[in-house]
Amino acid sequence: MRASALLGESYAGAALGFTDVVMMTLGTGIGGVAMIEGKLLRGKHAQAGCLGGHIPAVFNGRPCTCGAIGCAEAEASGWSLPLIIKDWPGATNGALSRYSNVGFKELFEEAAVGDKVAVAIRDRCLNVWAATAVGLVHAYDPEMILIGGGVMKSAEVIIPHIKSYVHKYAWTPWGKVQVRAAELGNNAVLMGAVPLWSQNIAAHE
Repeated sequence: MRASALLGESYAGAALGFTDVVMMTLGTGIGGVAMIEGKLLRGKHAQAGCLGGHIPAVFNGRPCTCGAIGCAEAEASGWSLPLIIKDWPGATNGALSRYSNVGFKELFEEAAVGDKVAVAIRDRCLNVWAATAVGLVHAYDPEMILIGGGVMKSAEVIIPHIKSYVHKYAWTPWGKVQVRAAELGNNAVLMGAVPLWSQNIAAHE
């Protein structure tokens, strides 16, 4: 699905005209997929480029579902957010305590009106995502980091933060990596069917 989404974005969306792109999807988990020289990166075990959510973000961090610790997913994803809030100092007395099930929608809304705990947790998530983006830049040397997923309803906050962080900390002496929000949403998978079919045909010729 993520591979098709990236192909769709490169065929008719935010990555049109780019051949070297890494896509991050922020939601319940953190997904990833990489394209190098116009071709999806798969690797020997079909894991290349798809484990962005399991790049270590904190060496002594939270347990992750994959069995490691401190993965980006464990530190800033939809499934880990309630656990993070539960352990956060002062959260039980803050605005987030009003919700029985806190997601990024509620987190960003409460941060936007100035709740101190929500702001602190939101900013930490932003930094985890941004640091993950830098790791992906260093791993795959893309022209662009493309960011999608349900959390991107707050793209006006997320994209500027990640872009600023990547431009400050990614080692790219050739220039600046572009950071953009995905444009096609659920239609990206459908649009990606055309180039995916073409790549599969070419692979078997």
